[in-house]
Amino acid sequence: MRRWVVRADGPPAPGSSVLAAEGLSAGPDLPGSVGGLGWSWDLRADARPELPASADAIALRPVRAGFVPLTGPRIKRTLLLTVRAGTPADVLAEFESDLIAMPEHIGTIRSWALSRVDPVGGDTAWTHAWEQEFATIEGLTGEYLLNPYHWAHVDRWFDGEIPGAIVEPVLAHVFRWSQSPVLTDDLPGE
Repeated sequence: MRRWVVRADGPPAPGSSVLAAEGLSAGPDLPGSVGGLGWSWDLRADARPELPASADAIALRPVRAGFVPLTGPRIKRTLLLTVRAGTPADVLAEFESDLIAMPEHIGTIRSWALSRVDPVGGDTAWTHAWEQEFATIEGLTGEYLLNPYHWAHVDRWFDGEIPGAIVEPVLAHVFRWSQSPVLTDDLPGE
């Protein structure tokens, strides 16, 4: 069963086949989200889900994940990004390793997953999805975004003014509340 991240302009419609999808979790994007359509959904389905024309479904092919049990509501964050075409494989591997190392340096990251975008989902410019769960909004907007590892080590891949940057400037950074885990212990992990 494939994981999907969906950017949508609202909740799944009543009676929609998406409501029967395994692991469906959806909610409005919180203030501070950028590049979303207003709502983000997470689900599992074998084939591309039936979606409104305005929605953007991204099929995920996991690279690595880590699971940390967390009870109660949590913040689910998704960063969709595009690595520049022509990036050498060894540079791409270093970039992915730097993202995967973030939970070792940033204690507020609970469960996490790095995925490449699978073309089975259809046309999309995105190449990667970097997802995390946080116990609180402050864990994301504070410790994560302000952490020295983030700014001094990972940001170099994103900042076009730094030689060696490989990430295109258009990003989707969306986050919302989820009542239960989205990134579960059955994802490929460490």
